[in-house]
Amino acid sequence: MTELELIEGLKRGDESAFRVLVEQYQDLVYNTALGVVQNAADAEDVAQEVFIQIFRSIGTFKSEAKLSTWIYRITTTRALDLLRTRKSKKRFGLLKRLWETEEENPLDRIEDFNHPGVALERKEDAAKLFEAIGQLPENQKVAFVLHKLEGLSYQEISEIMGNTVPAVESLMHRARLNLKKILEKKILNL
Repeated sequence: MTELELIEGLKRGDESAFRVLVEQYQDLVYNTALGVVQNAADAEDVAQEVFIQIFRSIGTFKSEAKLSTWIYRITTTRALDLLRTRKSKKRFGLLKRLWETEEENPLDRIEDFNHPGVALERKEDAAKLFEAIGQLPENQKVAFVLHKLEGLSYQEISEIMGNTVPAVESLMHRARLNLKKILEKKILNL
């Protein structure tokens, strides 16, 4: 099924087209979400939301960009929305803990990070890297994840993020500098 046939089938509400969409893009969506939210359960939730949003809003897709670009854009937006919600809950949880003597909020703990592209013997280093990526500003995090984990070109990232290629290059440069500072600080504090 070509991309155009897939889009037309989705616009008609064809269930088989939706199954093809999920089969073709589930890894892309899940891995991108996982790179941003850094939690497998959250990445699965984001992936479900992404496919629901695609099904509901496919009628607004204008084919000006590739379908994958549109899907990346939805995925990164949903993943960032989840992180913003989580931060908001953490702030509220902090206020709540000031008044109560309950155990620390589980959201404050960094969970073991497992990404399908990371070899077993490198998981500890990868967890440190992903923890550092989680500290980057949103735009830098998205650009870094799309380029380094998903292997997208700066041009593709610029289309997904709605930026120019030089803006993406700048985001990547700042992300690398920030990651270097974060990781150096972690090493010095060990």
